[in-house]
Amino acid sequence: MNKEKKRKGRSPFVAGNWKMNKTLSEARELAKSIVKASFNLAGAEIVLCPPFTVLYEVAKLIEGSSVQLGAQDIFWEDSGAFTGEISGPMLLDVGCQYVIVGHSERRQIIKENDDIINLKIKAALRNNLFPILCIGETLEEREKGLTLSRIESQIENDLKNINQEEAAKIIIAYEPVWAIGTGKNATPDQAEEAHQYIRKILNRKYGNELANCAIILYGGSVKPENVVSLAEQDNVDGFLVGGASLDAQSFIKIIEKSIEVKQK
Repeated sequence: MNKEKKRKGRSPFVAGNWKMNKTLSEARELAKSIVKASFNLAGAEIVLCPPFTVLYEVAKLIEGSSVQLGAQDIFWEDSGAFTGEISGPMLLDVGCQYVIVGHSERRQIIKENDDIINLKIKAALRNNLFPILCIGETLEEREKGLTLSRIESQIENDLKNINQEEAAKIIIAYEPVWAIGTGKNATPDQAEEAHQYIRKILNRKYGNELANCAIILYGGSVKPENVVSLAEQDNVDGFLVGGASLDAQSFIKIIEKSIEVKQK
């Protein structure tokens, strides 16, 4: 991952979060289609985040391509009596380079709080994994005008005791909770406002150089039909794609359109 890229002319970063979908055979088919297309998508960084059960198989299929592997979660300890959990060393061993942390579904359904997410980020970093930190407000918070304060609170708490060198390895994904799996998405102006504010917070915490190079993704009902207007925003560096990443044609189209916009 090129952390030195500049704001203009940068490559889009597109990650597919498969969530709790795809059996082994289905994962093989999807991964093969994306890998095949990836050789014509050199202008983007592509990451696949399948379920734990198919990580090893997908790792084999993407070998030799530009496609990278990510996991959907990580436990905060590296080993021990934690039934059902998956550690950083396990993810690294299976071939992961990235891991999603703090997705709103885990915050809302599993009740993960900022303290837990902070521990998970630290676990990813000490195991040489790039965290993809998800943040975003609920519909109630947006309606009350609390979007920016919620974003700031999450960044401050999730990145507690994270130094500049560590922060440079973190990708942030702005995912308004009300847009995930609902078919609704933030308008381009709403997305840009949030991303610009995230960059402002990073600038204050870590300096202009890091803030300028930080990769900030948008997530929330991203699909080929709305990706262009979102990608045209200066502070939107790419996408964390949910449902549309389960269909190879849709996911590839999102990547293609992202490249077209960023190369203009």
